Amino acid sequence: MGLGNLDNLVKIGQLKLEPSDQSEFDGMVNSARRRLKDAGVEQLSDDSRFSLAYGAAHALSLAAMRWHGYRSENRYLVFQCLEHTVGLEKAKWRVLDKCHKQRNLAEYEGHLEISAQLLEELITIVGELLKLVEGLDGR
Repeated sequence: MGLGNLDNLVKIGQLKLEPSDQSEFDGMVNSARRRLKDAGVEQLSDDSRFSLAYGAAHALSLAAMRWHGYRSENRYLVFQCLEHTVGLEKAKWRVLDKCHKQRNLAEYEGHLEISAQLLEELITIVGELLKLVEGLDGR
């Protein structure tokens, strides 16, 4: 994986080097598992399911970054780095980036319109991401 790209982000101050912590990693992955499971509950509103799936995606993305000894304070950057931390296809992390923009519209402008297709795509990608992140730990 192109972790050299992450080192370049450290050089320009976009990422920080920080030793990984197994307990922190496990906590993020466990949180993501719970959120992903709850996002699959179709009786919940699409807004709630989206928030849960997005939260799971962010937790897993951050866990992957932390596994490799990096930390980011920018939410969007953890999605963009998935190509390097777990080998996620560019098209898939771009969907997560789109979801990040949707989340920001909801959080900062009170506007959330999630299509059923985007929600299902998000949940599917988070399921794939969970397997990739678990693979980092040899599980």
